[in-house]
Amino acid sequence: MKHQGNGDILQYGKSHTLQKTPKVVLLVTLTLVLLTIIPLYYPLLGYPLFLLKNLSASPPPPSSSFSSQPSSSQLEDDPIKVEEPTVKKCDIFTGEWIPNPKAPYYKNTTCWAIHEHQNCMKYGRPNLDFMKWRWKPDGCELPIFNPAQFLELMRDKKLAFIGDSVARNHMQSLMCLLSRVVYPIDVSYTTDENFKRWRYTDYNFTMASYWTPFLIKTKLEEAGGPTNTGLFNLYLDELDEAWTDQMHEFDYLIISAGQWFYRPTMFYENSRLSGCYYCHKENVTDLTVYYGYRKAFRTVFKAINGNGKFKGMTILRTFSPAHFENGLWNKGGDCVRTRPFRSNETTMEGPNLELYMTQIEEYRAAEREGQKRGLKFRLLDSTQAMWLRPDGHPSRYGHWPNANVTLYNDCVHWCLPGPIDSWSDFLLEMLKMEGTRKYEEKLHSKAKRMRSQ
Repeated sequence: MKHQGNGDILQYGKSHTLQKTPKVVLLVTLTLVLLTIIPLYYPLLGYPLFLLKNLSASPPPPSSSFSSQPSSSQLEDDPIKVEEPTVKKCDIFTGEWIPNPKAPYYKNTTCWAIHEHQNCMKYGRPNLDFMKWRWKPDGCELPIFNPAQFLELMRDKKLAFIGDSVARNHMQSLMCLLSRVVYPIDVSYTTDENFKRWRYTDYNFTMASYWTPFLIKTKLEEAGGPTNTGLFNLYLDELDEAWTDQMHEFDYLIISAGQWFYRPTMFYENSRLSGCYYCHKENVTDLTVYYGYRKAFRTVFKAINGNGKFKGMTILRTFSPAHFENGLWNKGGDCVRTRPFRSNETTMEGPNLELYMTQIEEYRAAEREGQKRGLKFRLLDSTQAMWLRPDGHPSRYGHWPNANVTLYNDCVHWCLPGPIDSWSDFLLEMLKMEGTRKYEEKLHSKAKRMRSQ
């Protein structure tokens, strides 16, 4: 599951003349000097680390438009540690979960952004050890998420979560982590809870969520369908304009999709029915779930690459696996494990692996096309880490035991606080390393120019 980047490798040919050697020596010397200095500086903004430490030691000034900001005494009791950026290169998405007695970094009583069905502490989950782990990559360290650092990076920026309720789960996790510094205000343009916007006024940072579980144009054809979860028409070559018409407003798009594609669906292409997945309709070609999944991502990535107004970064957050055991989701399946797997205890295979690889293949193709157009695509490859966390789901602890509701055991979403908080660790590290990437690209560009002289 390890994916190496496709960055350029600087190679010097044997045909260089002796006269150009001093330039190469000068370049190497300059590189060594800069590599000695660069760990002392914040890679994207150029801020010295002591300024960031001062920033995290004292909270930002109160927002004039929201009064629920944490008090300075709360922050002093739980200081935010600023980690230096990871200098050694490694795959941060391959590793193990290790104990972290300092976690969690917020509670259900200190963050109002937690969705009721993911509020496992409120609804009496008996074992809370699932909160006390952190992700440790093989060969390097992944710093714990620092909210002050993240907010500085996002100053004057806009970020959107595009996807289903797990994408919303991710956004709410991020909001809870940021609540150690400041809370946002609701600036949504509609009362529809599926489309939310939050603004961190002290940083002019806007965070939005667009609920679009299939990412593309969709219509509910039947409320029941073969599995009583609905039968949906998916227009595989058409866009969900509710979010695609607004993508150009954002600096970052975090795209994700997954479990909804298991629902019965009818596939339309060129305005004609081309097949279906589990629709139980006569004279309709039965296709796989992977067919619709691939086509949906291909259409979305094509739209991003073809949108002349969008100049931001597209981040694919990879497939989030479910962990139903001893039955299907609607046949008594549950997730009752109380600790993470180690990587040598389980292997992801079957449909989960197929969906993951489908995403990766479409992402790589879009990334190559984006490079031609000057657009950035990045991979938040959280699948392996989350595959190892069968203990992190709400199960039956998303409501009171005697509540008059019809809900199955939830082994899809993630408890808050919980393993999903690591996605913000990944995200922040990726953003910080963008500075290093820019620096290396600049060095390669200079070297190529010198070689051509």
